[in-house]
Amino acid sequence: MRFEKWQALGNDYIVVEAAELPFELTPARVRAICAGHFGVFADGILLLSPPTQAGFVAALKIFNPDGSEAELSGNGAREAIMYLRRHGWTDSDVFSIETAAGEIRPTITGPATCRVDMGRAKLTSKDYPGGADDGSGEIGTPGRIWAFQHVSIGNPQCSMRVDSLDELEALDLPALGPFIEGSELFPNRTNVSWYAELAPDRIRARIFERGVGETLSSGTGATGAAVAHVLRGGDSPVVVELDGGELTVEVGEDLHVNLTGWAVPVFSGTLSDDFLKELHATE
Repeated sequence: MRFEKWQALGNDYIVVEAAELPFELTPARVRAICAGHFGVFADGILLLSPPTQAGFVAALKIFNPDGSEAELSGNGAREAIMYLRRHGWTDSDVFSIETAAGEIRPTITGPATCRVDMGRAKLTSKDYPGGADDGSGEIGTPGRIWAFQHVSIGNPQCSMRVDSLDELEALDLPALGPFIEGSELFPNRTNVSWYAELAPDRIRARIFERGVGETLSSGTGATGAAVAHVLRGGDSPVVVELDGGELTVEVGEDLHVNLTGWAVPVFSGTLSDDFLKELHATE
């Protein structure tokens, strides 16, 4: 089974074409492949298949390292987009990809960069069924009540503003994140971000990703924080500083979002016959 390892701002995925798979990608197999030390070690798997509809270049499935399937990943999508271009699936600068969140439409802007039309962000969704029309809410963690902004951008986001950069950097995300990700407010769990304003058009964000934990970056997490910032009066486009680098998020008056950033390959490889035998024996 041939694959490539890609990363975008430190968010790393294994990219696999469906024709290379000798078995179904079950949750247990995804966990085994993504595992540190015993596997390839990655934040997830990007599975590329021929499209099911005319007008699309490919179909993309995104798997978290815990084996669950994600509707969308901004960083993962850019990695898949640049992979498709480099491997000749298309020679167009503008094309469409099928995802569980619907159509995404990238524009190639450079050898390692692209802008992705993420569609329109929503403030109400099935992922926050009891929420107010403006997506606002409150949630508790030990010792604190947080005001948050729910944003749906193909997947659920819960974004919280803090008053200073020092406060943001001091947060213990591994301790706080699970309380919010798994809250009964969010029946399908949620991605979580905290951010601090650096300027009207710039924020610093930290991300706790559903099914992953704290990450160096997240495209949809950055989008959720940027939308929350703009809703509070911030300027668009928003530069979002993450642990792994910067992303630019354009938020329109109708909450239509474009996400711009880079993605690069790290290495290519082939799973060994011994490891494949273990995976075949894994349900």
